[in-house]
Amino acid sequence: MPQHQEPRRVLYVEDDDDIREIARLALEVVGEFEVMLCASGEDAVAGAAAFNPDIILLDVMMPGMDGPSTLTALRRQPALEKIPVAFMTAKIQPREIAAYKAMGAVEVIAKPFDPMTLSEQIRTIWHTARA
Repeated sequence: MPQHQEPRRVLYVEDDDDIREIARLALEVVGEFEVMLCASGEDAVAGAAAFNPDIILLDVMMPGMDGPSTLTALRRQPALEKIPVAFMTAKIQPREIAAYKAMGAVEVIAKPFDPMTLSEQIRTIWHTARA
């Protein structure tokens, strides 16, 4: 795990261009994170290890590789197997949240998310995962 006290690098996987851009602004401008954006699970699996993220945000429903299958593929890479992951989805019923956590997600962030508080949510999730 990274040795620094705060997360710095966020990998965000989202197939919707508009949501991805809102998240980029929220994370880079408000949160001052270094952000890698991926439009698909396949892109994330190909580039995540080289980016070396502190935390990974995954959209659940995407064409091709969905969030859960992307998480499974990322976990197969030794450099990524312990990186905290949060799913982002509009489906936030307690049973669904429990299922996502059973897959290995630390937390589930509801969509639509608040761009002004997203960075703080990510920091909280990261600290919880490290505790």
